[in-house]
Amino acid sequence: MPRQSITLTEKNDEWLKNQVEETRDYANKSELVNDLIRRARRAEAINQKLESAENSGFVDQSPEDMLKEFKADLKR
Repeated sequence: MPRQSITLTEKNDEWLKNQVEETRDYANKSELVNDLIRRARRAEAINQKLESAENSGFVDQSPEDMLKEFKADLKR
């Protein structure tokens, strides 16, 4: 996995630290940052799909089918 170095504001660093310590859903800040990025990518994909659908005027996919497609795309 590529290693990155980022600079955070004190508030953002403290927020990340608190999320890791309080929720215990993540082992460290890197896991949390990766999850936040995955969620942002998913939201972006959904927004792009919605924009495309709005521009086309008609969509024949059900909401469930769209969700399955989004999830499959994120796994790639």
